[in-house]
Amino acid sequence: MASEERKVEESLKQRVYRTLRARVMSGAVAPGLPITINGVADDLGVSAMPVREALHRLVADGALEYLDNRRVRVPEMTLSKFEEIIAARTALETLAAIRALPHIDTARLEHLQEIDSQIDEAYAADDLLRSTELNFLFHRTLYEPGASGVLLDLMESVWLRLGPFMRLATAKLEESYRIDRHAEALEAIRERDPEALSAAIEADIQDGVGHLGRHFLGNGAASPPPSAN
Repeated sequence: MASEERKVEESLKQRVYRTLRARVMSGAVAPGLPITINGVADDLGVSAMPVREALHRLVADGALEYLDNRRVRVPEMTLSKFEEIIAARTALETLAAIRALPHIDTARLEHLQEIDSQIDEAYAADDLLRSTELNFLFHRTLYEPGASGVLLDLMESVWLRLGPFMRLATAKLEESYRIDRHAEALEAIRERDPEALSAAIEADIQDGVGHLGRHFLGNGAASPPPSAN
């Protein structure tokens, strides 16, 4: 019985951690906004203990930082940190794309096309949370066939640091422009052209969130929202 209870407890801890991790990565929690243990526990309908452990893990992941003993937050973005994240994304994801290309079959290509269509629909509906989630799904789906757990873990670590800011910057999308680099990546996959695929992924990062982030930070618009909870 004790063994079964431990399994249930560990399962709950993992569920809480995965839920919070997904929320941070998708930008459901804005940079600078405090997160309280009790607030998250009430929201998820769990006790404070698994929430506290999940928040500790996310701090260790670099996704959150401590404010005091009962609150954490997504770190605010700076231009130098942003440039480092973009450089890391570019290096990791161009490598991952090239490694994945020989293993992407017709079914996966069709799945990627469907995700890209859903991204367009989310943008059209002004659903920034959904568009951010789908963007990361598109990239993960592309890289999975040729990536080891190590490479995927490294990329997701970078995405955790970028997701909240990415959603914040995308809110200013109408002030910039969006080129569909995903379409270029899909065409490169059809042509089995690794150089074109690498170039499309780099352009997607640099001309997409890279351009938006630099524009956003350059205008001094990255101040945190008013505190809640």
